[in-house]
Amino acid sequence: MNFKTNFQKLSLLFIVAATFSACKKDKEITGPELPDESTKESKYVRVLISDEQSTQLSLIDPFSAKVDQFSAKFPMANLYGTASGRYAAVFYQSQNLVEVFDSGLASHVDHVDVINEPKWASISSNGIKPSHFKSKGAESIIFNDGDGTLSVANDQDFNKAGAKFNIINAGLLPHHGAMAQFDNGNYAVTTTATAGASPNRVQIIDKTGKLVHASNLEIGAIHGNATDGKVAVFGGYTNATAAAGGVLVVNASGEQRIIPNPEGFGAFRLGSIYYAKAANKFIGFVASKGAYMIDVAANKITPIYAGSDAFQCKVDYAGKNLMVLTLDGKLRIFDLSTGALKKEGSVISAVQATDTYKPVLESTSSYAYIAVPALGEVHQIDLKDFGRIVKHKVTSRPVRLTLFGFESNAGHND
Repeated sequence: MNFKTNFQKLSLLFIVAATFSACKKDKEITGPELPDESTKESKYVRVLISDEQSTQLSLIDPFSAKVDQFSAKFPMANLYGTASGRYAAVFYQSQNLVEVFDSGLASHVDHVDVINEPKWASISSNGIKPSHFKSKGAESIIFNDGDGTLSVANDQDFNKAGAKFNIINAGLLPHHGAMAQFDNGNYAVTTTATAGASPNRVQIIDKTGKLVHASNLEIGAIHGNATDGKVAVFGGYTNATAAAGGVLVVNASGEQRIIPNPEGFGAFRLGSIYYAKAANKFIGFVASKGAYMIDVAANKITPIYAGSDAFQCKVDYAGKNLMVLTLDGKLRIFDLSTGALKKEGSVISAVQATDTYKPVLESTSSYAYIAVPALGEVHQIDLKDFGRIVKHKVTSRPVRLTLFGFESNAGHND
Protein backbone atom coordinates (compact mmCIF):
# COMPACT_ATOMS: atom_id res chain seq x y z
CA MET A 1 0.00 0.00 0.00
CA ASN A 2 2.78 2.43 0.97
CA PHE A 3 4.61 1.49 -2.23
CA LYS A 4 1.52 2.35 -4.32
CA THR A 5 1.05 5.70 -2.53
CA ASN A 6 4.71 6.63 -2.90
CA PHE A 7 4.62 5.69 -6.59
CA GLN A 8 1.57 7.90 -7.15
CA LYS A 9 3.28 10.82 -5.38
CA LEU A 10 6.45 10.28 -7.41
CA SER A 11 4.46 10.17 -10.67
CA LEU A 12 2.72 13.40 -9.73
CA LEU A 13 6.08 15.07 -9.10
CA PHE A 14 7.32 13.95 -12.52
CA ILE A 15 4.21 15.41 -14.20
CA VAL A 16 4.58 18.75 -12.38
CA ALA A 17 8.29 18.90 -13.21
CA ALA A 18 7.65 18.11 -16.87
CA THR A 19 4.94 20.77 -17.05
CA PHE A 20 7.22 23.36 -15.43
CA SER A 21 10.03 22.43 -17.81
CA ALA A 22 7.73 22.80 -20.83
CA CYS A 23 6.56 26.24 -19.64
CA LYS A 24 10.16 27.31 -19.10
CA LYS A 25 11.11 26.23 -22.62
CA ASP A 26 8.16 28.17 -24.10
CA LYS A 27 9.33 31.37 -22.38
CA GLU A 28 12.85 30.97 -23.69
CA ILE A 29 11.83 30.94 -27.37
CA THR A 30 13.48 33.84 -29.22
CA GLY A 31 13.37 35.21 -32.72
CA PRO A 32 10.71 36.71 -34.97
CA GLU A 33 7.96 34.62 -33.36
CA LEU A 34 8.02 36.83 -30.27
CA PRO A 35 7.86 40.57 -31.03
CA ASP A 36 10.56 42.49 -29.23
CA GLU A 37 10.19 46.25 -29.30
CA SER A 38 13.94 46.69 -28.89
CA THR A 39 14.44 45.20 -32.38
CA LYS A 40 11.65 47.16 -34.05
CA GLU A 41 11.94 50.25 -36.19
CA SER A 42 11.38 53.59 -34.45
CA LYS A 43 7.70 54.14 -33.72
CA TYR A 44 7.33 57.30 -35.82
CA VAL A 45 9.17 56.35 -39.02
CA ARG A 46 7.00 56.11 -42.14
CA VAL A 47 7.67 54.73 -45.64
CA LEU A 48 5.76 55.96 -48.71
CA ILE A 49 5.77 53.99 -51.97
CA SER A 50 4.39 54.65 -55.45
CA ASP A 51 3.68 52.14 -58.21
CA GLU A 52 4.65 51.96 -61.87
CA GLN A 53 1.11 51.21 -63.08
CA SER A 54 -1.30 51.73 -60.20
CA THR A 55 -2.45 55.06 -58.77
CA GLN A 56 -2.28 53.60 -55.27
CA LEU A 57 0.27 54.94 -52.77
CA SER A 58 1.33 52.54 -50.03
CA LEU A 59 2.12 53.87 -46.55
CA ILE A 60 4.06 51.53 -44.27
CA ASP A 61 4.22 51.95 -40.51
CA PRO A 62 7.20 49.63 -39.86
CA PHE A 63 6.74 49.62 -36.08
CA SER A 64 3.30 48.01 -36.38
CA ALA A 65 3.94 46.41 -39.81
CA LYS A 66 0.73 48.08 -40.99
CA VAL A 67 0.31 48.96 -44.67
CA ASP A 68 -2.36 51.46 -45.76
CA GLN A 69 -3.33 52.40 -49.30
CA PHE A 70 -4.19 55.88 -50.56
CA SER A 71 -5.43 56.96 -53.98
CA ALA A 72 -3.04 59.20 -55.88
CA LYS A 73 -3.88 61.16 -59.02
CA PHE A 74 -1.51 59.28 -61.34
CA PRO A 75 0.94 56.34 -61.22
CA MET A 76 4.74 56.62 -61.22
CA ALA A 77 4.87 59.51 -58.77
CA ASN A 78 8.29 60.68 -57.62
CA LEU A 79 8.41 60.99 -53.82
CA TYR A 80 10.45 63.25 -51.53
CA GLY A 81 10.30 63.64 -47.75
CA THR A 82 10.42 67.19 -46.40
CA ALA A 83 13.09 68.45 -44.01
CA SER A 84 10.51 68.87 -41.24
CA GLY A 85 9.75 65.14 -41.39
CA ARG A 86 5.99 65.58 -41.42
CA TYR A 87 5.25 65.69 -45.14
CA ALA A 88 6.19 64.05 -48.43
CA ALA A 89 6.02 65.77 -51.81
CA VAL A 90 4.34 63.71 -54.54
CA PHE A 91 5.47 64.65 -58.08
CA TYR A 92 3.45 63.89 -61.23
CA GLN A 93 5.94 65.44 -63.64
CA SER A 94 4.17 64.56 -66.88
CA GLN A 95 0.93 66.05 -65.56
CA ASN A 96 2.51 69.30 -64.28
CA LEU A 97 1.28 68.65 -60.76
CA VAL A 98 2.78 68.29 -57.28
CA GLU A 99 0.72 67.28 -54.26
CA VAL A 100 1.75 66.83 -50.64
CA PHE A 101 1.05 63.89 -48.33
CA ASP A 102 0.68 64.52 -44.60
CA SER A 103 1.95 61.84 -42.19
CA GLY A 104 0.09 63.54 -39.34
CA LEU A 105 3.26 63.48 -37.21
CA ALA A 106 5.00 66.55 -35.79
CA SER A 107 8.24 66.70 -33.83
CA HIS A 108 8.58 68.77 -30.66
CA VAL A 109 12.28 67.93 -30.13
CA ASP A 110 11.81 65.71 -27.07
CA HIS A 111 8.68 63.95 -28.35
CA VAL A 112 6.47 63.41 -31.39
CA ASP A 113 2.81 64.41 -31.53
CA VAL A 114 0.19 62.66 -33.63
CA ILE A 115 -1.66 65.67 -35.07
CA ASN A 116 -3.97 63.79 -37.41
CA GLU A 117 -4.37 60.55 -39.31
CA PRO A 118 -2.30 60.20 -42.51
CA LYS A 119 -4.00 62.10 -45.33
CA TRP A 120 -3.52 64.28 -48.36
CA ALA A 121 -2.58 67.85 -47.49
CA SER A 122 -4.49 70.72 -49.13
CA ILE A 123 -1.67 72.44 -51.01
CA SER A 124 -0.61 71.78 -54.61
CA SER A 125 1.70 73.16 -57.29
CA ASN A 126 1.02 73.43 -61.02
CA GLY A 127 4.45 74.42 -62.33
CA ILE A 128 5.35 73.14 -65.78
CA LYS A 129 7.33 69.88 -65.66
CA PRO A 130 8.29 69.92 -61.95
CA SER A 131 11.68 68.31 -61.50
CA HIS A 132 14.15 68.73 -58.64
CA PHE A 133 12.87 69.12 -55.08
CA LYS A 134 14.70 70.53 -52.07
CA SER A 135 13.57 71.15 -48.50
CA LYS A 136 15.19 73.08 -45.65
CA GLY A 137 13.59 73.79 -42.29
CA ALA A 138 9.90 74.34 -43.01
CA GLU A 139 10.46 75.47 -46.61
CA SER A 140 10.07 73.30 -49.71
CA ILE A 141 11.13 74.35 -53.19
CA ILE A 142 10.60 72.89 -56.67
CA PHE A 143 12.42 73.60 -59.94
CA ASN A 144 10.01 73.63 -62.89
CA ASP A 145 11.94 72.54 -65.98
CA GLY A 146 9.21 73.61 -68.41
CA ASP A 147 9.49 77.34 -67.76
CA GLY A 148 12.54 77.79 -65.51
CA THR A 149 10.54 78.96 -62.50
CA LEU A 150 10.70 77.94 -58.85
CA SER A 151 7.71 76.93 -56.72
CA VAL A 152 8.09 77.63 -52.99
CA ALA A 153 5.91 76.94 -49.94
CA ASN A 154 6.12 76.52 -46.16
CA ASP A 155 4.75 73.76 -43.95
CA GLN A 156 2.39 76.18 -42.22
CA ASP A 157 0.43 76.56 -45.47
CA PHE A 158 0.24 72.91 -46.46
CA ASN A 159 -3.16 72.26 -44.88
CA LYS A 160 -4.81 75.56 -45.80
CA ALA A 161 -7.77 74.95 -48.09
CA GLY A 162 -6.94 75.80 -51.71
CA ALA A 163 -3.30 76.68 -50.92
CA LYS A 164 -0.81 76.87 -53.79
CA PHE A 165 2.98 77.02 -53.95
CA ASN A 166 4.22 80.54 -54.71
CA ILE A 167 6.03 81.09 -58.00
CA ILE A 168 9.46 82.76 -58.21
CA ASN A 169 10.36 83.91 -61.71
CA ALA A 170 14.03 84.82 -61.96
CA GLY A 171 13.98 85.12 -65.75
CA LEU A 172 15.61 81.73 -66.27
CA LEU A 173 15.21 79.92 -69.58
CA PRO A 174 13.50 76.51 -69.47
CA HIS A 175 15.98 73.72 -68.69
CA HIS A 176 16.50 70.65 -66.51
CA GLY A 177 17.57 72.73 -63.55
CA ALA A 178 18.50 72.50 -59.91
CA MET A 179 18.61 74.81 -56.92
CA ALA A 180 19.93 74.96 -53.35
CA GLN A 181 18.73 76.87 -50.29
CA PHE A 182 21.24 78.86 -48.22
CA ASP A 183 20.91 79.70 -44.54
CA ASN A 184 20.71 83.41 -45.42
CA GLY A 185 17.48 82.83 -47.38
CA ASN A 186 18.95 83.11 -50.87
CA TYR A 187 18.98 80.40 -53.53
CA ALA A 188 21.68 79.08 -55.84
CA VAL A 189 20.04 78.23 -59.19
CA THR A 190 21.33 76.76 -62.43
CA THR A 191 21.14 78.73 -65.67
CA THR A 192 21.48 78.01 -69.36
CA ALA A 193 22.17 80.21 -72.37
CA THR A 194 19.82 78.24 -74.64
CA ALA A 195 16.30 77.10 -73.79
CA GLY A 196 16.15 73.36 -73.25
CA ALA A 197 19.94 72.95 -73.09
CA SER A 198 21.78 71.53 -70.09
CA PRO A 199 22.67 74.18 -67.48
CA ASN A 200 26.27 75.39 -67.43
CA ARG A 201 26.29 78.13 -64.79
CA VAL A 202 24.97 78.83 -61.28
CA GLN A 203 23.83 82.21 -59.99
CA ILE A 204 22.40 83.33 -56.65
CA ILE A 205 18.99 84.97 -56.35
CA ASP A 206 16.84 86.17 -53.45
CA LYS A 207 13.28 85.12 -52.62
CA THR A 208 11.82 87.55 -55.14
CA GLY A 209 13.97 86.21 -57.98
CA LYS A 210 16.30 89.22 -57.99
CA LEU A 211 19.93 88.50 -58.92
CA VAL A 212 22.23 88.74 -55.89
CA HIS A 213 25.45 87.18 -57.25
CA ALA A 214 26.08 86.50 -60.94
CA SER A 215 27.89 83.39 -62.16
CA ASN A 216 31.65 83.74 -62.59
CA LEU A 217 32.45 80.18 -63.69
CA GLU A 218 31.16 78.13 -66.59
CA ILE A 219 31.10 74.34 -66.57
CA GLY A 220 29.08 71.79 -68.55
CA ALA A 221 25.89 69.74 -68.15
CA ILE A 222 25.24 70.44 -64.47
CA HIS A 223 23.20 67.75 -62.73
CA GLY A 224 22.72 66.92 -59.07
CA ASN A 225 23.37 69.19 -56.12
CA ALA A 226 23.28 69.53 -52.34
CA THR A 227 24.00 72.17 -49.69
CA ASP A 228 24.91 72.46 -46.03
CA GLY A 229 23.44 75.96 -45.94
CA LYS A 230 26.80 77.68 -46.39
CA VAL A 231 28.04 76.18 -49.65
CA ALA A 232 26.24 74.37 -52.46
CA VAL A 233 27.86 71.62 -54.54
CA PHE A 234 26.80 70.87 -58.15
CA GLY A 235 28.00 67.95 -60.26
CA GLY A 236 28.97 68.47 -63.89
CA TYR A 237 31.61 68.38 -66.59
CA THR A 238 34.53 70.76 -66.33
CA ASN A 239 34.83 71.43 -70.05
CA ALA A 240 32.56 71.84 -73.07
CA THR A 241 33.64 68.53 -74.63
CA ALA A 242 32.55 66.58 -71.52
CA ALA A 243 35.92 64.86 -71.45
CA ALA A 244 36.39 65.47 -67.71
CA GLY A 245 34.20 66.19 -64.73
CA GLY A 246 34.20 67.74 -61.31
CA VAL A 247 31.98 69.65 -58.92
CA LEU A 248 31.18 73.34 -58.81
CA VAL A 249 31.30 74.71 -55.26
CA VAL A 250 29.21 77.85 -54.77
CA ASN A 251 29.50 79.85 -51.53
CA ALA A 252 26.53 81.80 -50.19
CA SER A 253 28.75 84.89 -50.59
CA GLY A 254 28.89 84.29 -54.34
CA GLU A 255 32.41 82.84 -54.60
CA GLN A 256 32.72 79.85 -56.94
CA ARG A 257 35.39 77.25 -57.62
CA ILE A 258 35.75 73.83 -59.24
CA ILE A 259 37.03 70.67 -57.58
CA PRO A 260 38.12 68.23 -60.34
CA ASN A 261 37.30 64.54 -60.26
CA PRO A 262 40.17 62.20 -59.24
CA GLU A 263 42.97 61.57 -61.72
CA GLY A 264 41.99 58.90 -64.22
CA PHE A 265 38.26 59.24 -63.46
CA GLY A 266 37.47 59.58 -67.15
CA ALA A 267 34.65 61.31 -68.99
CA PHE A 268 32.08 60.98 -66.23
CA ARG A 269 30.29 63.39 -63.93
CA LEU A 270 28.97 62.88 -60.42
CA GLY A 271 25.32 63.20 -61.40
CA SER A 272 23.94 62.78 -57.87
CA ILE A 273 25.19 64.87 -54.95
CA TYR A 274 24.16 64.27 -51.33
CA TYR A 275 24.80 66.08 -48.08
CA ALA A 276 25.04 63.91 -44.94
CA LYS A 277 23.96 66.18 -42.11
CA ALA A 278 25.18 64.25 -39.06
CA ALA A 279 28.57 63.51 -40.65
CA ASN A 280 28.79 66.97 -42.26
CA LYS A 281 30.01 65.44 -45.51
CA PHE A 282 29.20 65.79 -49.21
CA ILE A 283 29.00 62.66 -51.36
CA GLY A 284 28.93 62.33 -55.14
CA PHE A 285 27.61 59.29 -57.00
CA VAL A 286 27.47 58.00 -60.55
CA ALA A 287 26.53 54.38 -61.27
CA SER A 288 29.38 53.85 -63.74
CA LYS A 289 32.07 54.85 -61.21
CA GLY A 290 30.64 54.49 -57.68
CA ALA A 291 30.46 56.79 -54.65
CA TYR A 292 32.97 59.51 -53.71
CA MET A 293 33.64 61.80 -50.75
CA ILE A 294 33.72 65.49 -51.66
CA ASP A 295 35.93 67.45 -49.25
CA VAL A 296 35.08 71.10 -49.88
CA ALA A 297 37.67 72.29 -47.32
CA ALA A 298 40.57 70.36 -48.87
CA ASN A 299 39.27 70.72 -52.46
CA LYS A 300 39.55 66.99 -52.98
CA ILE A 301 37.36 64.12 -54.19
CA THR A 302 38.23 60.59 -52.98
CA PRO A 303 36.58 57.20 -53.50
CA ILE A 304 34.29 55.57 -50.95
CA TYR A 305 33.20 52.73 -53.24
CA ALA A 306 34.88 52.67 -56.66
CA GLY A 307 32.88 50.16 -58.66
CA SER A 308 30.74 50.16 -61.80
CA ASP A 309 28.09 47.83 -60.36
CA ALA A 310 26.44 50.19 -57.84
CA PHE A 311 22.90 51.12 -58.87
CA GLN A 312 21.63 52.66 -55.62
CA CYS A 313 23.54 54.97 -53.30
CA LYS A 314 21.78 56.75 -50.45
CA VAL A 315 22.67 58.57 -47.25
CA ASP A 316 20.77 57.16 -44.28
CA TYR A 317 17.96 59.20 -42.71
CA ALA A 318 20.14 60.76 -40.01
CA GLY A 319 23.05 61.47 -42.35
CA LYS A 320 25.59 59.25 -40.63
CA ASN A 321 26.11 56.36 -43.04
CA LEU A 322 26.20 55.74 -46.77
CA MET A 323 24.32 52.76 -48.17
CA VAL A 324 25.46 51.27 -51.50
CA LEU A 325 23.47 48.54 -53.26
CA THR A 326 25.12 46.64 -56.10
CA LEU A 327 23.82 44.48 -58.95
CA ASP A 328 24.80 41.26 -57.17
CA GLY A 329 22.24 42.08 -54.45
CA LYS A 330 24.87 43.08 -51.91
CA LEU A 331 24.39 46.00 -49.50
CA ARG A 332 27.41 47.90 -48.16
CA ILE A 333 27.32 50.31 -45.22
CA PHE A 334 30.01 52.98 -44.98
CA ASP A 335 30.70 55.16 -41.94
CA LEU A 336 30.77 58.68 -43.35
CA SER A 337 32.82 60.08 -40.48
CA THR A 338 35.76 57.96 -41.73
CA GLY A 339 34.66 56.54 -45.08
CA ALA A 340 35.33 53.03 -43.74
CA LEU A 341 33.24 50.01 -44.68
CA LYS A 342 31.21 48.93 -41.64
CA LYS A 343 29.27 45.97 -42.99
CA GLU A 344 28.42 44.19 -46.22
CA GLY A 345 26.31 41.25 -47.28
CA SER A 346 23.66 39.96 -49.67
CA VAL A 347 20.16 41.29 -49.02
CA ILE A 348 18.23 40.74 -52.29
CA SER A 349 18.51 38.61 -55.41
CA ALA A 350 20.84 39.71 -58.19
CA VAL A 351 19.54 42.54 -60.37
CA GLN A 352 19.81 42.77 -64.15
CA ALA A 353 21.64 45.86 -65.36
CA THR A 354 19.15 46.12 -68.23
CA ASP A 355 16.07 46.29 -66.00
CA THR A 356 14.17 49.53 -66.59
CA TYR A 357 12.99 49.73 -62.99
CA LYS A 358 15.44 48.36 -60.48
CA PRO A 359 14.92 48.07 -56.72
CA VAL A 360 15.08 51.40 -54.88
CA LEU A 361 16.69 51.95 -51.49
CA GLU A 362 16.31 54.14 -48.42
CA SER A 363 17.59 53.58 -44.89
CA THR A 364 17.21 54.61 -41.28
CA SER A 365 19.87 53.91 -38.67
CA SER A 366 18.26 50.53 -37.93
CA TYR A 367 16.79 49.25 -41.19
CA ALA A 368 17.25 49.42 -44.93
CA TYR A 369 14.07 49.56 -47.01
CA ILE A 370 14.22 48.17 -50.54
CA ALA A 371 11.24 48.30 -52.90
CA VAL A 372 11.44 45.27 -55.21
CA PRO A 373 9.27 45.91 -58.31
CA ALA A 374 9.26 42.30 -59.52
CA LEU A 375 7.85 41.02 -56.21
CA GLY A 376 5.44 43.81 -55.30
CA GLU A 377 7.16 44.07 -51.92
CA VAL A 378 9.21 46.35 -49.73
CA HIS A 379 11.91 44.46 -47.86
CA GLN A 380 12.79 45.81 -44.43
CA ILE A 381 16.30 44.61 -43.64
CA ASP A 382 17.79 44.67 -40.15
CA LEU A 383 21.15 46.43 -40.43
CA LYS A 384 22.56 44.47 -37.49
CA ASP A 385 21.57 41.13 -38.99
CA PHE A 386 20.98 41.06 -42.76
CA GLY A 387 19.25 37.70 -42.34
CA ARG A 388 16.34 39.34 -40.51
CA ILE A 389 14.00 40.62 -43.23
CA VAL A 390 10.38 41.71 -42.97
CA LYS A 391 8.61 41.65 -46.33
CA HIS A 392 5.76 44.15 -46.70
CA LYS A 393 3.32 43.40 -49.52
CA VAL A 394 2.40 46.65 -51.24
CA THR A 395 1.24 47.20 -54.84
CA SER A 396 2.18 45.03 -57.81
CA ARG A 397 5.06 47.17 -59.14
CA PRO A 398 6.56 49.47 -56.47
CA VAL A 399 9.15 51.71 -58.15
CA ARG A 400 9.53 54.82 -55.94
CA LEU A 401 10.10 55.04 -52.20
CA THR A 402 10.83 57.72 -49.62
CA LEU A 403 11.17 57.96 -45.85
CA PHE A 404 9.58 60.57 -43.64
CA GLY A 405 8.55 60.87 -40.01
CA PHE A 406 11.02 60.63 -37.14
CA GLU A 407 13.51 58.17 -35.69
CA SER A 408 11.93 58.41 -32.25
CA ASN A 409 9.80 56.34 -29.90
CA ALA A 410 8.89 59.25 -27.62
CA GLY A 411 5.24 60.19 -27.92
CA HIS A 412 3.39 63.01 -26.17
CA ASN A 413 2.27 60.76 -23.31
CA ASP A 414 5.47 58.70 -22.99
